[in-house]
Amino acid sequence: MPLSPFHLAFPVHDLQAARAFWGGIMGCPEGRSAADWIDFDFFGHQIVAHLVPGRSADAGGNAVDGHDVPVPHFGIILSMADWRRLADRLTAAGVRFEIAPHIRFKGEPGEQATMFFRDPSGNAIEMKAFEDPGQLFAR
Repeated sequence: MPLSPFHLAFPVHDLQAARAFWGGIMGCPEGRSAADWIDFDFFGHQIVAHLVPGRSADAGGNAVDGHDVPVPHFGIILSMADWRRLADRLTAAGVRFEIAPHIRFKGEPGEQATMFFRDPSGNAIEMKAFEDPGQLFAR
C-alpha cells in the first residue's frame, strides 16, 4: 500500500528565516502562504511553518545509541544517496549539526544513517536513510 503524504504544522519565530532555510537550504519548494504561515513540499509531504513569536521548540532530549536526541523532532527517511547529498548541502551551507551525520546501530537490526540539526527557530530535524529499507521497523 503506498504511503499517504503527512501534514505537519510547526512554530517559527521568523517567516523570512523559515523561507530561507526550508526553501533555500533544504530545497523544499514553497506552496501557499499567508501573512503568518508558509507551506513547503517536504519530499512529497506538507509541512507548514506557522509564525508564533516567542515560542520555544526545545522540550528536552533522550539518550539513543550514545547521543542526546532532541525531543520533539521530525524528519523524513530518504534514500541513502539523497541523504548523503543533503548532508553535503547542509555542511556546505554551514548548518550546525546537533548530531553529525553518522551510522547509528551499526551492525545491529535497524542500522541507519542519521543526522540532527535545527531550523532558525530551533525546531529539531532528523533526517534518516537505510541501506536496507526493510530495516525500518527491525527489532
